[in-house]
Amino acid sequence: MAVAREKNTVGDFDWRVYLLNRNEVALDNVFVTSKGYGAQTDGKAEDEPQKTSTLRHMFARIEPQAFVIVERIDPAVFHLYSEYWVSYYIEGQIYDKKFIFVPESITEDNLIPIAQIGLEGVLHD
Repeated sequence: MAVAREKNTVGDFDWRVYLLNRNEVALDNVFVTSKGYGAQTDGKAEDEPQKTSTLRHMFARIEPQAFVIVERIDPAVFHLYSEYWVSYYIEGQIYDKKFIFVPESITEDNLIPIAQIGLEGVLHD
């Protein structure tokens, strides 16, 4: 998984979540659920719990060394945990993996070049 930014036509950045297949085999029937959760920190003694909707995405096939855009992500939720649960098949065997971007991990300081997608972003292995 990666969260990467790309400059749009008005000079601002659009942020997207990518699923990268770094395997030498295709992934079939890929199902991704995403959600954000944590607290709205505004400096008060008690932080207010906050969560996003759970979104679900389906991809029939992701070829070897390919990637797909899972969804757009708003920088306004970078203070939350961003959880992605990925289920997929490789040659008829089911696998799953959970990726969690912790609060404030998607920052300018953590951006690296991600060659597979040709953008700067935060890569989660």
